[in-house]
Amino acid sequence: MKKISVRGGYSLHGQVKVQGSKNSVLPILAASVLTADEVMLENCPHILDVETMVEILRAQGCHVMIDGSQIRVRANTMDTVRIPADLVHKMRSSIILMGAVLARMGEVLISYPGGCSIGNRPINYHLKALRRLGYSVEEEHGEIRCSGKAKGGVINLDFPSVGATENIMLAGVFAEGTVYICNAAKEPEIVDLANMLGAMGARVSGAGTDIITIQGVSRLHGVRYPIIPDRIVAGTYLIAAAATGGSVELTNVRTADLVALLEKLKEMNCTVLDCGTEVSLIAPASLMPTDIQTLPHPGFPTDLQAPLMTMMTQAAGTSIVRETIFEARYKHVPELIRMGADIAVEGQIAVVRGKTPLKGANVSAMDLRGGAALVLAGLCAEGETQIFQPEHIERGYEHIVEDLRSLGAQIDEG
Repeated sequence: MKKISVRGGYSLHGQVKVQGSKNSVLPILAASVLTADEVMLENCPHILDVETMVEILRAQGCHVMIDGSQIRVRANTMDTVRIPADLVHKMRSSIILMGAVLARMGEVLISYPGGCSIGNRPINYHLKALRRLGYSVEEEHGEIRCSGKAKGGVINLDFPSVGATENIMLAGVFAEGTVYICNAAKEPEIVDLANMLGAMGARVSGAGTDIITIQGVSRLHGVRYPIIPDRIVAGTYLIAAAATGGSVELTNVRTADLVALLEKLKEMNCTVLDCGTEVSLIAPASLMPTDIQTLPHPGFPTDLQAPLMTMMTQAAGTSIVRETIFEARYKHVPELIRMGADIAVEGQIAVVRGKTPLKGANVSAMDLRGGAALVLAGLCAEGETQIFQPEHIERGYEHIVEDLRSLGAQIDEG
């Protein structure tokens, strides 16, 4: 059985180059099928979710070549509208292909997606929006069939869903008219997708604001496009250094995407030097407690809630977490308690009492970010921690074991 083994008690020090963004590369890979020309993507991370997306594209008949951090896609040979159910069940982000294949081929068949079990994440926002665009949408026996041609119109999202915003953008690029997405998600990955589509010839404006406007075009062309750095990986490594009483310098970052986290790290008494494309952190002698509430961007990201909770166990006082995005995103809490953490959960609220000495234990990663939190707990703990089901972590972190080892962590995978 695969596992990550961590021997705690070592402060992290050094420099790490941050990988390309998981949450950008997946929708951008989906966007590559919107043209028959070659799309060349740079700064792509080597993670399990990218492998799954590449498998899906190849199953659709696309030619995909990987050379280091570069991925080339040519979708001129795409020959099927059915997206393989076994691959869709492995990764929730596969749902983004629905809008792209539909726009390119005029039809798509896809089953309901899988991925991390962090709560109820219905795709009704996606389907409601596709119907509003003029597509026919039928649901039967766990499969969704969409067909037709996009029209212009106004789509009001009940919640600024990242996935729904991306799917509408992809499904609407060839619309006969203008599409307005109101209450759109504002995440940096949305802006990255809009920039990539714009480089392909799409007419997309307003990304990063409440209203995104898409003026339909007749075709898109190939592009060479670099993926933005992964803000969640960057945040995880900053938190790891702070929690272990160390220091770290990160390169290949965009600190403008990390503002909410950097402010919390400063509140917890860390020294942070922001240089735009680089960021450094020095941990204090004693971490102060803080409170967070997860919110859509530019609020505190839900993907960093679990790692920061590990850091809170090492702060001198009581911290409060309010999780407002996913109702089942506290699955890491029982595992942290197994290691000695003092955490009480009631509904959306988690109360973390520190400073708590953690002890090594055998724990299991239940999801991607919770798994990362357990790795960080192992770094802080006395003795050895073994994290089972590391494949969850490998879905989003390119080489977390090697990166942490380069900073002085005693960590192995096997």
